[in-house]
Amino acid sequence: QVQLVESGGGSVQAGGSLRLSCAASGYISSSYCMGWFRQAPGKEREGVAVIGKYGSTTYITYAQSVKGRFTISKDNAENTLLLQMNNLKPEDTALYYCAAGSRYSRVCVVEAGTQAFGYWGQGTQVTVSS
Repeated sequence: QVQLVESGGGSVQAGGSLRLSCAASGYISSSYCMGWFRQAPGKEREGVAVIGKYGSTTYITYAQSVKGRFTISKDNAENTLLLQMNNLKPEDTALYYCAAGSRYSRVCVVEAGTQAFGYWGQGTQVTVSS
């Protein structure tokens, strides 16, 4: 059974930084697809950053709105997914979700939305004030 538990959310002022963590249990695979999504009140869930690995190659994609500010990474030793968020803006305010797919696939990209993901965490709130 795969379980994903997010942490690291909070309230910061614009320009500040936060680092989100997602502890993954029951999910151990050399070929994987994991990602971060967010959902603001009244809006649809959107992809923020996705990371996949197949063989020796790692694939990373970002939403245009976060490129250059957010960095996704995976700590394989700890089986933890990370999202470093810098230069945060009020429009980044949302509930952030960690997601995992059963394996890497060609839809393991942020543009493909949620279709690569079958496992979800409960979310962690990020609030950015101006």
